[in-house]
Amino acid sequence: MSEAAPEGGTNSGETPAAEEFKAITSQDDLNKVINERLTRERAKFADYKDLKTKAGEFDKLQQANQTEAEKAQARIAELESEMNAVKGESTRLRIAGEHGITDADDIRLFLTGTDEETLTEQAKRLAERTADRKKNGNHVPREGSSPASKESEGLETVRALFGSG
Repeated sequence: MSEAAPEGGTNSGETPAAEEFKAITSQDDLNKVINERLTRERAKFADYKDLKTKAGEFDKLQQANQTEAEKAQARIAELESEMNAVKGESTRLRIAGEHGITDADDIRLFLTGTDEETLTEQAKRLAERTADRKKNGNHVPREGSSPASKESEGLETVRALFGSG
């Protein structure tokens, strides 16, 4: 279980005890200590390239899955929006039918609520106004009648001009 410590140090990376210390007296000794230290460090990261490759592949796969998930999420949102629009139009037409409103332009212009309660109130009001209009017809009070006839207007003008009265 214990490994032999390289010359001049320990495996733990700690400073060697005073009795283990060996002074470096030449460039060759220094190079040897540095190479041993580099070898230990490189051994720690020997599988770095494999891990980097695997991490890259994982990122690509995760990104592809995320992209598919985002596409699915966007499609779901689009379908929900379309479904809500169809529900709203269906409710609008049902309420219009319940109140006897058949003119497509009236439905489009006057039934603009987004909830059933508002649409019902709008439809009741429109149906009441439509019923009042049908009941009264296109009648304008006093249209075509005048308080004085044309003949009497002419007489008044002549009398005013000639001063007869």
